[in-house]
Amino acid sequence: MGPKYRAPEGMNDVLPESSHLWQYIEARWREHCHRYGYREIRTPVLEYAELFERSVGETTDIVSKEMYILQRGEERYALKPEGTAPVVRAYIEHSLHSAGSAQKLYYITPFFRGERPQKGRYRQAHQMGAEIIGTAQPSADAELLAMVMHFFQSLGILPEALELRLNTIGCPTCRPAYREAVLQFGRARSAQLCKSCQTRLERNPLRILDCKECVAITTDAPPIDPYLCDECRTHFDTLQQLLKMLDVPYKRDYRLVRGLDYYTRTTFEVIAEQGLGAQNALCGGGRYDGLVEALGGAPTPAVGVGIGVERTLLVLQALEVPMPEPPRVGVYVVAFGEAARPVALQVAQQLRYAGIATDLDLEGRSPKAQMRLANRIGARFAVLLGETELAQNAATVKDLQTHEQTLVSQAELAVWIRNRLQTS
Repeated sequence: MGPKYRAPEGMNDVLPESSHLWQYIEARWREHCHRYGYREIRTPVLEYAELFERSVGETTDIVSKEMYILQRGEERYALKPEGTAPVVRAYIEHSLHSAGSAQKLYYITPFFRGERPQKGRYRQAHQMGAEIIGTAQPSADAELLAMVMHFFQSLGILPEALELRLNTIGCPTCRPAYREAVLQFGRARSAQLCKSCQTRLERNPLRILDCKECVAITTDAPPIDPYLCDECRTHFDTLQQLLKMLDVPYKRDYRLVRGLDYYTRTTFEVIAEQGLGAQNALCGGGRYDGLVEALGGAPTPAVGVGIGVERTLLVLQALEVPMPEPPRVGVYVVAFGEAARPVALQVAQQLRYAGIATDLDLEGRSPKAQMRLANRIGARFAVLLGETELAQNAATVKDLQTHEQTLVSQAELAVWIRNRLQTS
């Protein structure tokens, strides 16, 4: 008979044996973003549903099929299905533009989508993101892309294991003509398209280009380059030149349009060749120059990226990249007899105040069982407290690697252990 309650489908527990890997990835992202001049922003898990309907787009799969809606009276909320729109909402609400320069913001957040769970795609997933809000310069796009690839490299993923795919989808000036060309292309082949593409063809024709089911049909779809206005062409040409200067390899992908309505000009994805199966996008993003204005702010260009935490971990494991071991307790305090238990608690607390990771028995185990546990958790030292030690205000420190034992006064215990932990 299984447990009475389980986590909802597609929503997973992160257990102690793997949580240190999450902490490692998140800490590296924070450190990496700080190195590039970003500051952290944290937004609520719950936002007004209209925020995503207005930004992501009502015709997108996220809003039309996958968003979790909560109704309370007349108010409609949504569990956030992506990270960018809440950051832009906060940017506008708190007048972050008043700083007078572009804002470089990063975040780590859960997000929620009611889609069919599969490897690398969950109903609650986690995302690391970064946004540059307030500049239209292609140098911002280039720096962001260089930062992302540098991050994966810093984790130990070799460049040849990843592929940066890059495209431009134009702007409101030039995209309508391209949209019409793709629409006419799709209409001529409507009967061959999958049901999803047949449904969204009239509303959002560019989406047929990124449908994996329709690749063979849309291979000959018109590319966007002949339709680009001078500004978009110059922006994309400059971006490509900057990436070459920064030695960031990429592949042009004419089909890369991304699934959200707010994208303009630059779109990109980083594809992992191993670890993710069919859903092989490790991260994605692009420029969204009209989103701030669409949400009620002043016209403000911006560019951003979202990186899947679960997907990053899957790729690291598939590539067998060396990962940190779980943090270990340095010291385990062993009480011999009931009289020693209060002293053991006191000694453990003193060691913790001194910055030494310390644990002890709280269940009344025998000394022999306590020693077994000390060895099982990988402690370096066992601090033994018996009648002799209590009488002398001392402790016997046993090195669990060498099995050497030393009598140390309790007053000097923290310094003695810390010095040996630092030199070992």
